Amino acid sequence: MRVHFIIHEAYEGPGAFMNWVTDNSYQASSSKIYLGQSLPEDIKVIDILIILGGPQSPDTTPEQCHYFNVDKEVAFIRACIESGKAIVGVCLGAQLIGEALGAKFVKSPDKEIGYFPIDLSEQGIEHTKLAHFKHQQVVGHWHNDMPGLTADSKVLATSAGCPRQIVEYSALVYGFQCHLEFTSASVYELIEVSAGDFADIEQHHFVQPAELIVAYNTLAMNKLLFKFMDKLVLAYT
Repeated sequence: MRVHFIIHEAYEGPGAFMNWVTDNSYQASSSKIYLGQSLPEDIKVIDILIILGGPQSPDTTPEQCHYFNVDKEVAFIRACIESGKAIVGVCLGAQLIGEALGAKFVKSPDKEIGYFPIDLSEQGIEHTKLAHFKHQQVVGHWHNDMPGLTADSKVLATSAGCPRQIVEYSALVYGFQCHLEFTSASVYELIEVSAGDFADIEQHHFVQPAELIVAYNTLAMNKLLFKFMDKLVLAYT
């Protein structure tokens, strides 16, 4: 399998996704957007596209972030969808998938930062790719927005703070507003550059102190992601 990552910021990298790639001896490549690297010209070299998060939104302009070109990314994602690639978008990545399918992102009811439970919907409980999930699972979060929905999309998981946590756009295309790829190392880098997100912590129901986030053991959550990705590979092949 040839896995390509779109990485928007150095501090929001693949995390546990890379462990999964390495454990399976898959080939990994990346477009580091923050370094000005281009998206692949030939999508034939990609089997699985993983679009990671970032502080941007689909409404971010070049004036606000000179290296983030939402139109180019959305067009690239749309081309990958139309070519039948397996695609997973995380946080911003999930929102960009929605945009590529004509579904506008929206604000989440609540800001979520830390580790909080998601609940599988009825469709999620019945979904084969989530059969290894308990009906409620604690996973990582770091967002203000959530992906748009198409007429055919299915919400597979929700949370108390966000009604769109896992979205199936097709049998090969998924948006995760939540972060199952977080590790203690990767989230530490995110916390280092995000002091402002904790300044008004008492005003939010779903924001944990940084020290609790760093101390959380992500292994069980990461294993959920690995098994989901294994099932996605089987669907692709």
